Amino acid sequence: MEPPRDPQPGDTSQQTLDSHPIHPDIHKASDGAISKKSIAEEHVDVSLGEPSAIDDPNQDRGGGKSRAIGRFYSKYRLGFHILFWMVWTAWWIHGLVFHRSDALGWLIPFLLYLAVTLRFIFWWIPIETFWAPVRVAWAYTFRRVYDVIPSKFRQPAAAAFTVAVFLTATFIPAETGVNTRPSRAISLFGLVVMIAGLYATSRDRKRIQWHTVIGGMLTQFVIALFVLKTKPGYDIFAFISSMARTLLTFASDGVVFLTSESVASLPWFLIGVVPPIIFFVSLVTLLYHFGILQWFIKKLGRFFFWILRVSGAEAVVAASTPFVGQGESAMLIRPFIPYLTHAEIHQVMTCGFATISGSMLVAYIGLGLNPQALVSSCIMSIPASLAISKMRYPETEEPLTSGYIVVPEVEEDKASNALHDFANGAWLGLKIAGMIVTTLLCIISFVALVNGFLTWISHVSRRLAPWSPVPGSSSFRRTPRLKIVANEFVAFSALSHDEPFISMNSRTRLLATYACCGFGNIGSLGTQIGVLSQIAPGRSGAISRVAVSALVSGIIATLTSASVAGMLLTDDAMIG
Repeated sequence: MEPPRDPQPGDTSQQTLDSHPIHPDIHKASDGAISKKSIAEEHVDVSLGEPSAIDDPNQDRGGGKSRAIGRFYSKYRLGFHILFWMVWTAWWIHGLVFHRSDALGWLIPFLLYLAVTLRFIFWWIPIETFWAPVRVAWAYTFRRVYDVIPSKFRQPAAAAFTVAVFLTATFIPAETGVNTRPSRAISLFGLVVMIAGLYATSRDRKRIQWHTVIGGMLTQFVIALFVLKTKPGYDIFAFISSMARTLLTFASDGVVFLTSESVASLPWFLIGVVPPIIFFVSLVTLLYHFGILQWFIKKLGRFFFWILRVSGAEAVVAASTPFVGQGESAMLIRPFIPYLTHAEIHQVMTCGFATISGSMLVAYIGLGLNPQALVSSCIMSIPASLAISKMRYPETEEPLTSGYIVVPEVEEDKASNALHDFANGAWLGLKIAGMIVTTLLCIISFVALVNGFLTWISHVSRRLAPWSPVPGSSSFRRTPRLKIVANEFVAFSALSHDEPFISMNSRTRLLATYACCGFGNIGSLGTQIGVLSQIAPGRSGAISRVAVSALVSGIIATLTSASVAGMLLTDDAMIG
């Protein structure tokens, strides 16, 4: 697994957007050189702290008062930042002294304070100032060790190191309760079988990018180690999940206003799940309007771009899918979709199938499922989906965004102000919630029809009964099967309320939660084909050709998260 390196003069191994041969704006200059207008120049690259239409305080926003406030803030920006930072510092010191042993402890407030402090520092000091010594240290430590290893042994050495990490973390910890070494071995064996199956069915085994595969699986395992084996990791994800649960209470206030407190307390899907979804989508739209979501996605996307060597478009989609969903994540790279390679289309769809969106995360937490498992599974499945997709469908072309990452802004969808965007988000949330409700109604009814038909047929031939989505010899195997045939909400609902699922032991129940935490089902197959085909009608044929393979890859990516969790689970992590 070769570490990343900076582009050298004359190095054309990483093709950038400005030199790609398939972009329609390319033309030859008089001297024969290729030139074109960059897509990046046609779309605003939104990033907090950088001059843009969002951050420009002098931009005309429709009133002299707003312009005056903007000029005043621009003139005294440094003073405002120092004052704001001092307030955060006072809050942090107060919490450290008087609330150190509270529920949040010291870690979460410190991380929030650190994030705010770093944001202010990097606003005024270029981040390159800090990265320069890091690059020097990298060049004189790890890079020198790496260069000593002969090139033909580098990938085998990386693979051996990854296997050693897996085995050490899986079998050395002591047994506790149902977390026995034989049960961990079963999870490890399942992971090996899935990887072997992907290799055997790969579209082109000679083109497999082993750097991405090894790096993706190792990154997934490291994330699981951090969440399931360390207290800081567990506390951080517990804090994230608690914040997601808090969204339920905010949405219930709106329900109380529209109806009454007695209605808000009803244990109905329409009351407890649909309003939080609508509110969350509207909130995400507002964050997107101010550029906050794009900034976060860009930073996370650059991590996967640098670590796993995927294209810029793939990194952006992978980073955004757990937050905005499978259809919305594709919208973030809409200008690039007509020019994606077949492998990139496969990757985009695989990411969508491997995770769930933030709005559905809130819904599933509302069902009483383990929130840490849901949140950590979404993050773990990001590198897993990249690794598995590149193993199942290796890249054989030159991506347009190779060596380049940007989150473009589509002007035609831009609202006039924040209120306009928030209202648009509410309407979008209503449409998403309506689609979820109607889909569940139809699918659950259809599954009941199939079960009734198979039950009737079973009286004639018992051999046909096992094909039902519900009957089976193992409760654990039946939950992913129910998720694939129906959808993940049906599986989670059964896991929360129906027998024999609610009688599972803590380990099996938690692994079933990991195994079902993804959009990999037959209904989502039609959703993704429809969304991508609408964005790029000319690529509908390519989208349809890779769709089934992407669905299988996304399902396997989610199952690998369950296998990794089974290798590392502790008794504390099994507490929902």
